[in-house]
Amino acid sequence: MSNDPTTPVPASVPAAAPASAPTPDSPFRAEPGDRDLAPQFVLPLVVRIERAAPPPRTDALETAARAVLVMLGDERSTGDGAWARAMRDWQDARIRKVVRRARGAEWRRAEALPGITVTGKSAEVRVFPPVPLDGWPKDLARLQVSGTDLDDLEPPAAADPAAPVLWMNPDLDMSAGKAMAQAGHGAQLAWWALSDGERSAWREAGFPLSVRTADPARWGGLTTGGLPVVRDAGFTEIAPGSCTVVADHPALRR
Repeated sequence: MSNDPTTPVPASVPAAAPASAPTPDSPFRAEPGDRDLAPQFVLPLVVRIERAAPPPRTDALETAARAVLVMLGDERSTGDGAWARAMRDWQDARIRKVVRRARGAEWRRAEALPGITVTGKSAEVRVFPPVPLDGWPKDLARLQVSGTDLDDLEPPAAADPAAPVLWMNPDLDMSAGKAMAQAGHGAQLAWWALSDGERSAWREAGFPLSVRTADPARWGGLTTGGLPVVRDAGFTEIAPGSCTVVADHPALRR
């Protein structure tokens, strides 16, 4: 299921644009652009799904979004850090994320690779530095990517209006893996749109956020209200150009 930097945002990376006016060279636009000419990288995420105790869907989405932010804010991802070159190369091309699933020995092998494990209420997601599109480490390449689906046993509580919310498109039916990647995209767009101080405050607070499906009556207003909007490139599951997520961070509200 596929489709931060720290400061400053590279000149070649757009911040966010309203859905009605996508940035010409957006990493999420459907049409080919200069980003397609660059070497393509992908940010791997692996969600732990043990057969007897799969995590709730919303918890997995929130943990995946937080994992992307943790990777973007990690000191190894910037400057002369060990992952900085890979992060820059990834951001200069399409911003691809792929979510795979693991359990048991598969998960233990994934944990042995360089990366960061982020834990939610019960979900565990490990994020790895970007790799070439066709250059996955063997222990990640063998993991399953399709068919990752999860359910919430009960409806999630209302989102805290004082905290960031990633609003999912109520009209799209996405697998859990696809939705996790899209939530990660939304978190990344919010990160890019924030000031240095706002990023630092969010990081120091532990990247609090919620992922919720928007009320259909509110979706149109969310996509045209000036907040960062993810438009999917259409590589998997949904049509190119579909608006999938609106990143509603309090600091970005008008």
